[in-house]
Amino acid sequence: MTKFSLTNDTVKKNIESMQNFMKKDSVDYFYVSSFDQFLNEYVPMKDCHRYYVTGFSGSVAEALVPQSGKVKLYVDGRYHEQADLECDSSLIDVVKVSSGTGLIQSLKNDLKNLAPKNIAIEADRTPLQFFQFLDQTYTVKSYLNQELAGHIDFVAAEAPGKITQLDDKTAGCSVEDKLKRVLENQSEAYFVSAIDSLAWITNCRGYHLPNLSSFLGRGLVTSDKIYVFIDKGVEFEATNSKVEFINCDAAGMGEKLKEFNGKYNFKKVSIDPQMLNTLDYILLEDVFSKDTLVSEPGGLVWYQSIKTDGELEAFRGSFKRSDKAIFNTIKWVKDSVAQGTKISELDLYNQTTVEYKKQGAVEQSFGTISGVGANGSIIHYSSPKSNVYITEDDMILLDSGGYFESGFATDTTRTFSGGTKELKADYKKIYTLVLKGTLALQNAIFKEGTLGGGLDAICRQPLYQAGYDYAHGTGHGVGVHVHESGVRIGPGNHLPMKAGQVVSIEPGIYIPGFGGVRIENIGIVKEDTTRPGFLCFESLVYIGYEPNLIDEALLSAQEKTWLFEYEEVCKQRGTSFLN
Repeated sequence: MTKFSLTNDTVKKNIESMQNFMKKDSVDYFYVSSFDQFLNEYVPMKDCHRYYVTGFSGSVAEALVPQSGKVKLYVDGRYHEQADLECDSSLIDVVKVSSGTGLIQSLKNDLKNLAPKNIAIEADRTPLQFFQFLDQTYTVKSYLNQELAGHIDFVAAEAPGKITQLDDKTAGCSVEDKLKRVLENQSEAYFVSAIDSLAWITNCRGYHLPNLSSFLGRGLVTSDKIYVFIDKGVEFEATNSKVEFINCDAAGMGEKLKEFNGKYNFKKVSIDPQMLNTLDYILLEDVFSKDTLVSEPGGLVWYQSIKTDGELEAFRGSFKRSDKAIFNTIKWVKDSVAQGTKISELDLYNQTTVEYKKQGAVEQSFGTISGVGANGSIIHYSSPKSNVYITEDDMILLDSGGYFESGFATDTTRTFSGGTKELKADYKKIYTLVLKGTLALQNAIFKEGTLGGGLDAICRQPLYQAGYDYAHGTGHGVGVHVHESGVRIGPGNHLPMKAGQVVSIEPGIYIPGFGGVRIENIGIVKEDTTRPGFLCFESLVYIGYEPNLIDEALLSAQEKTWLFEYEEVCKQRGTSFLN
């Protein structure tokens, strides 16, 4: 496992260099996002500018660099413990944002108190929506990557690989069918900057970034064709005449957009202000009138989050192989410990990748989380150790996922024991409480249109009754990327549940210094055939639960029935740990 990392001394020098530059340019505060130019959630640390000025390696955070003093780092509940461990407290002020507030909202609240005269941004890495907020109140100074590179030694990105197109069966739906769903009016178009949406609508995959099957590009989706703009030198293989790739730089894209605007005479071009960087918006304003550019938050995600029957079949096939990879990994741990073989967290991390590859995975869908003992409490633990060894008394958290032929992500978490004996009562208690939450939501029946916040309460209730909670949402959408918008199960969430969505169910309990439990299954939201107007879940994950961690005295009769029914399916598939 080779990991790019910076020392605290390097981070300190980066901050000092940036603050000196800010003083010369009379910049009060500099907003540094976690994004790349495509506003991706998962950005390699080499290309994550926030990492260079904080030393924090989590996927999601916001940073505010003052002209002098500590950098403010905003993190949600998944990263509260990790940020404390990774950041130098003499350099970084970790702002632990509570669930339901949001990182940007917390940053906005602080700006009101700090009252800067001006604030700087990286125009190519700042969402349009946030720029528009800043522009209403402050003087905004815009910079680009190459300008900051004169003050911080950013590592150059690697050249992306070849883009290929899936056949309709593998993709689960044809490009033609998707275009019919998305656009009918010839005078309308979508400018697509979210790379998972672009991969979905084109049925193309490129694996241009680690743990993502998508590719780096932007697209103009019209009623009859998708024009895809990619960097010069990037190779592609498009077999569908509805998809046209264009190698060009930003100026070339602008010229092509003007050409297409003349051809189609667009009356409406939809943009997603959350997934469009400020620099691209400036380019679009030069091509289209402001009246033509229409803000539609979410963009294509409202279409891609409702999976077709063919896409759901692709998911089922991928998860079945993912199940085997995870089951075989856990069995390997138990067998190795029983034989007296020393295996570490890092060995577990590496073996997980091996098992996915045996099942035909092309890539992992995110960096595997393999936390042993107390490290299981770090929700997104990303630094598996070679000197932390697994024993039969340990509780282990393994969160992993992969990409198979379809390029749709899988994602599953299992918490298990290192051996075959029962673990101590405190471990069993928190594991069983999390299991109760999982069973409650996975077997829930709910009205069509029920909001994600309502389902979240169902899952947390067994934990609340015992005095526990978890500082993250209960469920996220899954698609081309492992985190897909359009559906979410979390406190106060107002997105309605719809048939065809694919969403996670992942309650947890995390106790710093002791350990953590998370159980994550992925479910398809589907119509309940016996109750018109109601929805339920079809589980995509069938990996048996850890019998050495279940306290049956804490389970109700109904929960025992649900558990038995689930384990029976796992036994049939060869993925149960029960004899």
